[in-house]
Amino acid sequence: MNQKVFLTVSGTIFGVIALLHLGRILAGWPAHLGPWEAPMWLSWVAAAVAGYLAFSAFRLKGHRP
Repeated sequence: MNQKVFLTVSGTIFGVIALLHLGRILAGWPAHLGPWEAPMWLSWVAAAVAGYLAFSAFRLKGHRP
């Protein structure tokens, strides 16, 4: 797997994760891990981090070494 393919795949995965967290925020979906329910603020943080990673992957893909 070359670098462009890796950056495309990882950027897409992180983008989907960011969209799912935004969907959870907008729809109010609960997130349970066993008996613990993840607070909504955690999805804000996760959406921001995943969005940044997706953006960075696609930005790096466009640069040539």
